[in-house]
Amino acid sequence: MSLSLSVKGLAVKPSSTLAITAKAKELRSQGLDVVGFGAGEPDFDTPVNIRNAAKEALDRGITRYTPAAGMPELRKAISRKFERINGLHYAPEQIIVSNGGKHALTNIFQAILNPGDEVIIPSPFWLSYPEIVKLADGVPVFVECDVNDNFKITPERLAAACNERTKALVLNSPNNPTGMVYTKAELEALAKVIVEKDIYVVSDEIYECLVYEDVEQVSIGSLGEDIYNHTITCCGMAKAYAMTGWRIGYTGAPLPVAKVMASIQSHQTSNPNSIAQYASIEAFDGPQESVLQMRQEFDKRRVYMSERISAMPYVKAVTPKGAFYVFVNIGETLTKKYKGEVVGTVENLAKILIEDYLTAVIPCRDFGRADHVRLSYAISMEQIGKGLDRIAQFLADLTD
Repeated sequence: MSLSLSVKGLAVKPSSTLAITAKAKELRSQGLDVVGFGAGEPDFDTPVNIRNAAKEALDRGITRYTPAAGMPELRKAISRKFERINGLHYAPEQIIVSNGGKHALTNIFQAILNPGDEVIIPSPFWLSYPEIVKLADGVPVFVECDVNDNFKITPERLAAACNERTKALVLNSPNNPTGMVYTKAELEALAKVIVEKDIYVVSDEIYECLVYEDVEQVSIGSLGEDIYNHTITCCGMAKAYAMTGWRIGYTGAPLPVAKVMASIQSHQTSNPNSIAQYASIEAFDGPQESVLQMRQEFDKRRVYMSERISAMPYVKAVTPKGAFYVFVNIGETLTKKYKGEVVGTVENLAKILIEDYLTAVIPCRDFGRADHVRLSYAISMEQIGKGLDRIAQFLADLTD
């Protein structure tokens, strides 16, 4: 008998975002002044009232197993939040609390997919979507979205991508990596196709609190009973409440889907962290001023970064309306020379920036765009300014 590994497991790509972040941390540990634009997490501390709730949980001994799908009190708080913020009615039994947003998505796809089922993923996309789909024995189907449509999938393209094997559409708004946000009219048009084709929409709304200007965040499941019955809404505590390390995600789903997800989670992980669950109740039911303050600061950084990039040669970007990323087209730089050698690929560009300019950016080939990088503004204004100065210097050092 030869010892072998899972073919499915071996096919999973490691996360390039985590790899870049690890490289930046390694260089910092050597005493180097690295600016990291790779951050997918707020640079703010978790609000003090939430931290105090966690301390209270410890003092009260709330450190034991909870129901696998989450504390009843938290599921009720999430139900109230869905009603208040999203215009969605999910009863507590339709809500599953998971070990972060990725785990919520894993539960979803394991609950709805059979081998060979297809999942439509608009491109560009968050790089974990296709890997999570493949681990659930699904087949990711990428639909290219045009910059002229602000990188959003159109109803026509969605309809054309559907066939008898299509099981779901992944919809991420506000979007990672583009920062685009779907309007109510755009969602209504997509909802018609979703209902007609009788597929699920997995609506990843993790950045729902981070929208700017006059943009309204709309949950597609709130647009009527038919689309509600086809929608699985996925969210989490990480981005809105600066709780990335607490690992609490949650979903609202049709009851049959939620029951399957709960069964799966009961065997794979059981309940999420009890202390983090208790603190999440305070996050929902306590004061919300910190959410607004973080959004206002992100907005200042968004405007500054967008203006700086628009003034640089060889690069361009659509101004983001949500999340905390700028999606930068660097295609023109790839034909330029650096130190006499053609830059060539987005990976080489990222390598040059981190090694020679101590600036970490995310190459977006794994996001569906080999001519883009993602810059996060979830870092201080001082760091943003320093990093953009270094990128500007790199661009000035390029030759024909």
